[in-house]
Amino acid sequence: MRIAVTGSTGLIGHALAQNLRADGHEVVRLVRREPTAPDEAEWDPARGHVDPAALAGCEAVVHMAGAGVGDHRWTAAYKREIRDSRVDGTRAIADAIAAMPRPPAVFVSGSAIGYYGDTGDRAVDEDSPAGQGFLAEVCVEWEAAAAPARAAGVRTVFARTGLVVARQGGAWGQLFPVFRAGIGGRLGNGRQYWSHISLRDEIAALRHIIDTPSLEGPVNLTAPEPLTNRQVTAAMGRVLRRPAVIPVPAVALKVVLGPFAEDVLGSQRVRPARLLESGFVFRDPGIEDSIRAALDEGAR
Repeated sequence: MRIAVTGSTGLIGHALAQNLRADGHEVVRLVRREPTAPDEAEWDPARGHVDPAALAGCEAVVHMAGAGVGDHRWTAAYKREIRDSRVDGTRAIADAIAAMPRPPAVFVSGSAIGYYGDTGDRAVDEDSPAGQGFLAEVCVEWEAAAAPARAAGVRTVFARTGLVVARQGGAWGQLFPVFRAGIGGRLGNGRQYWSHISLRDEIAALRHIIDTPSLEGPVNLTAPEPLTNRQVTAAMGRVLRRPAVIPVPAVALKVVLGPFAEDVLGSQRVRPARLLESGFVFRDPGIEDSIRAALDEGAR
């Protein structure tokens, strides 16, 4: 297939593009600069511009671009960047798809389990309503921006991704060096649920979504059983063979992270009901499986 991918320099987009190419698919990478390689095409989400030739002949478009949530302190300006990069980018891609005489069969638009807000001990799945808070509001607008593609009859899937266990990037990439140094520990009281997924299961799930016509609308990309931060911390210590007993007080997180600390300390107990119902099989269903898979990826 010919598949267009945005966010190909990010953790997930880069791994997806490599995985698709390894299986012989043609990948077109949409970049926000002058193209410098044959597989690149220009787009400008702020102006709503997408090179029409980039999407021509594509059977799938996977949109993973967006400013990193944990990359900067959440100032008012950076919160606007988080929101605008997702909403404007999604709208630009969706409008371009809707205008095509022969649109792709599927549009996979990135989203996040932040949609559900803080769920406490309550388990949620794709039928659960949106929660409250900044990230939940962003996710609602983010998904709504894909409306033009849906209205054009394109199968549209919202990949609500959890915490991706990887060494090379993302929030988890910042945890590995801390735990390797023996100074890792629970965050706050450690009772908040973390819904995780290994990077290779994330990529396999995206591929599964592309190849499964019955999947449409929201699909949670998380491992089958979410764990508490305390359980995750203990698993990191076991796998890395390091002590994991130094807690990070909630007040310290709030000083360092600002408003983002509320989301780090929040609880999201999310189940991937639609993935499981569609027959997807996880290679790394448990947290130790995911951590070991990340270590294997980093060693290559």
